[in-house]
Amino acid sequence: LIGYQTAFLKANYPSEYMAAVLSNNMNDIKQVSFFMEECKRMGITVLGPDINESYYKFNVNDDKAIRFGMGAVKGVGKGAVETIVENRKEDKYDDIFDFAKRIDLRLANKKTFENLVLAGGLDSFKLNRSQYFNLDNEGLSYIEKAIKFGSKYQESVNSSQINLFGEDGDDMSINPVIPECDEWINLEKLKKEREVVGIYISAHPLDDFIRELNNFTSTGLTTLNDLNKLVNKDFYVGGIINEVEHLVSKTGNGFAVFSFEDFNDQYKFRIFGEEYLKYKHLLEENKILRLRLTVREGWINKDTGRVGEPRIQFLNVELMDGIIDSNSKKITLRFDSSAVVNDDIKKLKSTLSKFKGSSPVYFDIHDSKNEFKLNMISEDTKVNISKELLISLEEDEFLYKLN
Repeated sequence: LIGYQTAFLKANYPSEYMAAVLSNNMNDIKQVSFFMEECKRMGITVLGPDINESYYKFNVNDDKAIRFGMGAVKGVGKGAVETIVENRKEDKYDDIFDFAKRIDLRLANKKTFENLVLAGGLDSFKLNRSQYFNLDNEGLSYIEKAIKFGSKYQESVNSSQINLFGEDGDDMSINPVIPECDEWINLEKLKKEREVVGIYISAHPLDDFIRELNNFTSTGLTTLNDLNKLVNKDFYVGGIINEVEHLVSKTGNGFAVFSFEDFNDQYKFRIFGEEYLKYKHLLEENKILRLRLTVREGWINKDTGRVGEPRIQFLNVELMDGIIDSNSKKITLRFDSSAVVNDDIKKLKSTLSKFKGSSPVYFDIHDSKNEFKLNMISEDTKVNISKELLISLEEDEFLYKLN
């Protein structure tokens, strides 16, 4: 009966069902990440936290998108969320100063403000996250100014000072000037977001490398959870280094331990000996890499004769950037002949003509109605395989495979 009810809810109220599942797993960020991927598969949008829409747990907004729960943000307690939700019942917050004026600042401190900003909770105010941390001539950040402003406002209201002027004569009906400063690069913004939430929400550092991952890696990091199935296999994985430690063993030899993450999982690698010496220059935080690995049987214990756990061997480590240029030998375009019209052919010819080069173009043509299939090479068209070409093909919804 429970299974039937669950299936009914998932089928008829998918957003509400997944919001409840995410809320039940809110304290296990790995499970949150897993179920966010499930939401993506189901076509459900999961948005970051927002002080005007989020609650303590995950919830569904008016557009049937799931909002991240503010309770999943580090340093944001139940008391802070309660005062945020309570004081927006009449009207949404207009900006950080309106926010600071209306909530109970005894329940939401500077860290609460900072972590909500870093998690994207104030993005709806259309300021760059970096602006909130920009320091003025007095060494105060925009967040600190807002808290000071809100505190003075509340003091003046509580003491019935109707003119809303602070003791120092500042006009509290006017918000401080918004600071002008450079926006953080995307990787820095996402890294800070991950620090306060545990996962990337608004985007992923690997988004720009989805083509490399789809075409030039053979498996994901999740498969490494069972190394026994990978013994004597050679494979590629891709991801980003989140943390790395360069260490020295008792015998004086260098080695590294690094946390590596893809879209679905993360894995802690250890690299020693000649492999470490060969690749240590690439083992830096935020480096996006492709690893060629193999798994060997574990060492045999001389005393007991037992075989140890399988071990990973590094065959190659390289930057993901440039993989398309260095590894693409040909491109295969896939068509369903029953769905292709003349305009599609013209569009494809036009696109390919803009990227002339030396790589052959293959066609994988099939007819889903008559189960017909044909593979052929273009005799007169060769291209320069680049990200720009692939983006153009994707924009026109042409399917391709690189080899």
